[in-house]
Amino acid sequence: MPSPLIIFQSEEESEFSIAEEKKVKSWIKKVFRQERMTCGQLYYFFCTDEHLLNINKEFLNHKTYTDIITFDYSEKKTVSGEIFISIDRVRENAKKYKQPFHEELKRIVIHGVLHLCGYKDKSAKDKKVMRNKEDAALELYKAL
Repeated sequence: MPSPLIIFQSEEESEFSIAEEKKVKSWIKKVFRQERMTCGQLYYFFCTDEHLLNINKEFLNHKTYTDIITFDYSEKKTVSGEIFISIDRVRENAKKYKQPFHEELKRIVIHGVLHLCGYKDKSAKDKKVMRNKEDAALELYKAL
């Protein structure tokens, strides 16, 4: 089995890099372990609203902006995938929810991980479970 690989990339237009990259990677792996999953290959792509909107239209047939799209390539308990995050949406959501940008970004980063672990967020019940998992993961980050 390949060793865990977590890559953060940014499209040229967004000119974004993640702060505390090593700590974030360690945190992601720890969340996978708590969920009894193994981290395989995980690619994060930070992009603009327009880039993510194009992905949303092409692959999901949705014509709306979104903050995150997750493509799951997992096999059994080894989690692998691609997570696309709109930095524009994260900034807007941070303002909307009165959160610092870096806190909202961590929530979205781990939201993608939780999707890959099987958590959904379409129903009110699922959203509540997802939010509780996000909150617990954010507390775990603070403890690192």
